[in-house]
Amino acid sequence: MLGAGALPPAKIPQRLPQFSLENKAGKSTPIASFAGKSLVINFWATWCAPCRREIPLLETLHSEWTGREVSVIGIAVDYRDKVLEFADRFKINYPLLIGEQDALDAAAAFGVASPVFPFTVFTDRRGEVVALYVGELHRPQAELILSQVDSLNQDLVQLPVAQRAIAEGLRALAAKTPG
Repeated sequence: MLGAGALPPAKIPQRLPQFSLENKAGKSTPIASFAGKSLVINFWATWCAPCRREIPLLETLHSEWTGREVSVIGIAVDYRDKVLEFADRFKINYPLLIGEQDALDAAAAFGVASPVFPFTVFTDRRGEVVALYVGELHRPQAELILSQVDSLNQDLVQLPVAQRAIAEGLRALAAKTPG
């Protein structure tokens, strides 16, 4: 599942790849430590303007969806000192994982070999990759994808049906958006 106008990744994995990156405290944190929750994994960098514009939306999703077993995780592909200063200045409250080459390796594990920022991966509670959205995420796209993730988590739909609904919904949203 890709955002409008995005280059398709080589091969989006069916399941959440396993990797570890350092958290803000410098502790190696495996992505598996978030198991059992749906994840909104946002790959970003401090120098990326669309990434910076997404932060308020990600903060809102973090506060609105935490009680529904959804975790927003930012993966900063950048220098640690820059990320820590940036996160402090912009008061990022959702979990951050930080890396340079190791974060690029994590991006490549999702099929995004040449970094395009931002991009956001959505998983269900079972760790299945539901959607990969390339480009700046906006509330309508996020809500569309998360509503399908919610349906998957409640076993109301199967993954292929959810992915088809997301693809159709994203196309409809893109058709409504000028430019």
